[in-house]
Amino acid sequence: MPRFEPFAALRYARREPLDEVTSPPYDVLSTTDVEVLLSRHEHNIVAIDVPLDRDGPRRYDLAAERLAAWIADGVMVHDDLPSLTLYRMEFTDTTGRRRRTVGVIGALEVVDEGADGVLPHERTTPKAKTDRLDLTRATHANLSPIWALSLTDGLSAVLDDQGEPVGRCVDEEGVVHLVERIVDPVRIAAISAAVAANPVLIADGHHRYAVSRSYRDEVRAATGRVDTDAELTMTYVAELAAEQLSIDPIHRVYRGISAEALEARLAQYGTIHDAGIVTTRVGAETIDRGAMCVVHGDGTGTWFTPRADAFAGVRALDGAYLEHVLGDQTGGDRDAIDVSYQHGVQNVIELMREGRADVAVLIRPTGIDEIRRTAIERLLMPPKSTFFTPKLRTGLVMRSLR
Repeated sequence: MPRFEPFAALRYARREPLDEVTSPPYDVLSTTDVEVLLSRHEHNIVAIDVPLDRDGPRRYDLAAERLAAWIADGVMVHDDLPSLTLYRMEFTDTTGRRRRTVGVIGALEVVDEGADGVLPHERTTPKAKTDRLDLTRATHANLSPIWALSLTDGLSAVLDDQGEPVGRCVDEEGVVHLVERIVDPVRIAAISAAVAANPVLIADGHHRYAVSRSYRDEVRAATGRVDTDAELTMTYVAELAAEQLSIDPIHRVYRGISAEALEARLAQYGTIHDAGIVTTRVGAETIDRGAMCVVHGDGTGTWFTPRADAFAGVRALDGAYLEHVLGDQTGGDRDAIDVSYQHGVQNVIELMREGRADVAVLIRPTGIDEIRRTAIERLLMPPKSTFFTPKLRTGLVMRSLR
């Protein structure tokens, strides 16, 4: 089972306004978003975490220089003692229910691909890893945590007692993020043992974990050692439990097939009927109806309700159903159907209205039971099967690798 250890965290000094210097994860930010965050405060973490192309070939070196300067100037400070960090979020979910979740940030062991302790939960899409790897090489730091799910029942109860408050901020969506430091060796040992008792499932950050493995291998090759900080990577771990997770779907967007052609295929596996004009309310209706919604370019939609017997032997996931319906038509050849992924019903509506796709399908969120089955049976879901919300804030906790 994977090691999970405390580390001497790097944090913003208490004088820095966390609402203004923290940011959403790098992979949900556009260049415009980065510019807005930089205009908000000169010490916003994106100045380091999201090197811009405009900075040229030295952008990663410049990011590292900024990090070193901020530490030297006291903008960021290292904890005196190794700690674990409790990370709580308070928010209202898409159903209108007020929620409070808790996880813990520590250093998780970087294991070889295919090893049993740290498991992927979905197939990943091709994605350049050089950006994160180049940034890690330059800064020698984990700037944002990977999100993992623990199979240890009762982990949330172990994390329930408060620690020393060290940070609070409210993000653009009104989510309250609170971090508390744990330095008591007895409590650290109990939490670390609970996390290490069972495998963890990577929920968000498959690519960052792969980058951590590549960086670890480079450090091993350069030093001949297997006991450096590169052997672990900063990770947020929450219990795989319904009360700790809020999961949104990631919808499917297609080029190379018309809405009519897609519906003709879907009709072989269930019923099709009119949905009228597609609005943001349709996202919740997919759950209530037990159906997917095909979105047309004119803003209208059709409901697709799968037949109970139509997908025998197929994972109970809308993404898997769609892969089955389309067969090998999605692929690399010139005439293949091209699939991309989009979070948020309104984003899909706007994309279709602008003519940037031929058809889209709004799918239902993945259930906790299917995620647990994925872990227990060592299975992989289709790409982009889950979108865990709210997103962790970058800048609340960082980890030096030297």
